[in-house]
Amino acid sequence: MSDGTEANGTARAAESAESGRTGGADGRHVRVVLVDDHRMFRAGVQAEIGRTAETGVEVVGEAADVDQAVTVITATRPEVVLLDVHLPGGGGVEVLRRCAALTADAEQPVRFLALSVSDAAEDVIGVIRGGARGYVTKTITGADLVDSVFRVQEGDAVFSPRLAGFVLDAFASTDAPPVDEDLDRLTQREREVLRLIARGYAYKEIAKQLFISVKTVESHVSAVLRKLQLSNRHELTRWATARRLV
Repeated sequence: MSDGTEANGTARAAESAESGRTGGADGRHVRVVLVDDHRMFRAGVQAEIGRTAETGVEVVGEAADVDQAVTVITATRPEVVLLDVHLPGGGGVEVLRRCAALTADAEQPVRFLALSVSDAAEDVIGVIRGGARGYVTKTITGADLVDSVFRVQEGDAVFSPRLAGFVLDAFASTDAPPVDEDLDRLTQREREVLRLIARGYAYKEIAKQLFISVKTVESHVSAVLRKLQLSNRHELTRWATARRLV
């Protein structure tokens, strides 16, 4: 369901062109698109870093799913996209695939910085292989996020602590990671719930972290147990630990 994001992104681009650019306190300026399927989270990021006169970050558009993201990014041509990994319509990797031409533009490249609740190695490696310039988790502070956005704009690679190790390990190996058919049966959201359950989170805590209802968490857990042919959360935790998903 559209939340008016596409129109908002295009309107902001027009407003930006008319008003001219205003840099932050140090004169730097970067145009950013926010891509995340949680409206409240986008509003929080906008409030935290989108104070252009102070931070130099101008949010020119927002999107809640893959199709909206591609439309808004193409229309606004930002310098940096803050991209959630798990999105309706195919996820962040699909956005990267469909925007590959913009990423490769030598004169005006659109660079992507993943911003996700997930710190799983497979998610990090997936979006980096897809073309993102970095990956930070949603525990990052506003000041560090602003710094990360400018570093990515300048062409640097940026990672939250310990995530860089996943990328180094993956690209140092000449062998592709093995395919886990059991894990592939799960949706992205089911994988997120799986990891949090395996880490000992209660249903209410998972619901709060993922911005979903407790009933939805219960439904995801039931689906995971059924697909993996497991009986309870203790077996699920052992299964996830054995695959180093925790």
